[in-house]
Amino acid sequence: MTALTPPAAVPRRPSRRPVTGGAGRQHHGGPVTYLILIVVALASLFPLYFSVVAASTSQSRIAQSPPPLVPGANLLANLRAVWDYNGPGGHTLGLAMVNSVIVAAAVTVSTVLFSTFAGFAFAKLRFTGRNALMVFVVATIAVPPQLSVLPLFRIIAGLHWTDQLQSVILPSLVTAFGVFFMRQYLSSALPTELLEAARMDGANSWRTVWHVVFPVARPAMAVLGMLTFVQAWNDFLWPLIALTPSGNPTLQVALASIGGGYDINESVIMAGAVVTTVPLLIAFAVFGKQIVGGVMQGAVKG
Repeated sequence: MTALTPPAAVPRRPSRRPVTGGAGRQHHGGPVTYLILIVVALASLFPLYFSVVAASTSQSRIAQSPPPLVPGANLLANLRAVWDYNGPGGHTLGLAMVNSVIVAAAVTVSTVLFSTFAGFAFAKLRFTGRNALMVFVVATIAVPPQLSVLPLFRIIAGLHWTDQLQSVILPSLVTAFGVFFMRQYLSSALPTELLEAARMDGANSWRTVWHVVFPVARPAMAVLGMLTFVQAWNDFLWPLIALTPSGNPTLQVALASIGGGYDINESVIMAGAVVTTVPLLIAFAVFGKQIVGGVMQGAVKG
């Protein structure tokens, strides 16, 4: 009998399954989506554009109805008037801007550092009363800051710190929001195994914080730093009370004195508002990539 050999198996080609769901699929927005985004972007930029328009026009033209929508030719003159303005105490806008830079930089650096230390302690360290203390810190966020104005002023008056920059810097060295923000981020972004590995390698607490905690927390620190800088730069109520327009004011307090007299020039006031906005735009342009990266990484971690 003749031996029959089985036919060779035909290799099966893997079937291509259609990709379903969100994985592997790229969604491209249509014309309607891009049109909506363009409208939203223009609406967001319009207040900044109108402030430039108002700063570049004359006082008589800005009072017209409807207001002008095209920049005028008085921007440099209005900026010069703002820069040459002398406040009630003889201060200049340049001195006020230097004060604002010092206050905003000191508050930002101290808030980011202390909030990171405290957030790491609440997130990864075990100590008695940790949860109760964290609840107390979060509860202070609900307290209106206006309630602390009188006690703080009595303290700085007793220390003879009125019209001195430390009266604005020291009360803002750390914030409850910053501690809560860093605690929430480090709880999910910092693995406990990474800290244990650092301790097994002989790293002490300071080396662990410097070489492990800070690199992991860098995106959140960038976001918190930008939020703190904007808040410190635009702060008005407490610097107005602690520094006063006739003493050693910050930029916001000095600008308030420009529009506080009988002869109010709205164009010059808007030029001063443009001056206060420029440092924030520069900060966003320089650190925008880190801020967006921190927000996106925090969203993925969450």
